[in-house]
Amino acid sequence: MKRIIFFFCAIALFPLYSLSMNIECEYANSNMGYAKSQINAALLAQDINKARFYAYKALSALEKSKNQLHICGCKYAKESLLENIEVLLLATKSTTLAGTISYLNTSIELTDNTIIVLESHDIHNSIYANDLLSVNSSSSAKHTPTISNTHQNELFTTIDKSLEKYRSSLDKVVQSVNCKDASAFATKIFNECEAQLLQPNISEGSKYYNLRTKEITQEALNKIGSCPSQR
Repeated sequence: MKRIIFFFCAIALFPLYSLSMNIECEYANSNMGYAKSQINAALLAQDINKARFYAYKALSALEKSKNQLHICGCKYAKESLLENIEVLLLATKSTTLAGTISYLNTSIELTDNTIIVLESHDIHNSIYANDLLSVNSSSSAKHTPTISNTHQNELFTTIDKSLEKYRSSLDKVVQSVNCKDASAFATKIFNECEAQLLQPNISEGSKYYNLRTKEITQEALNKIGSCPSQR
């Protein structure tokens, strides 16, 4: 009877647990995007010190993503991330620019792989779901979410509603402001959100707010596209 009760409780609480995991996956994916931008900057560097500088920034972003990937539960992404950290460490220790670039090329492939895996996490997430619903699951899996998940869900819903006004305002900027100014405005917000998401000890509400703001801003940047050169 106890096993049956646990099974149904796990089913009832899994949607909340899944929501929390998916959000952590999105936070990690956001950090991957930032890391990729830093690796690309390192690849363009003509000086080994600059290449190392950007490699360190990418490495810092990956290090901050380890706990998020642990909560996310995507073992494939975590394996790719850990391998990437080792590669980036080698890139920072290389004594030649050519050696650093070689490691960075491997790192960018691993970063892309992590992003792809995270974006398809829901497809292979059933492995983790089975672990959660298993009667013989570990004690850590049995610690299902408390009522705080409900409050978190309500907070996220409130943030989503408030950001609809931001989406509407940003659309007006895209439509009414010249291309370069609109692009600069949106890019500044996007970069600020990325920086906030990398901050330690950031609250869940602030993380979610910045993640969704970043996504909405990215949509606007996609609409803006490449601005034609002005003579």
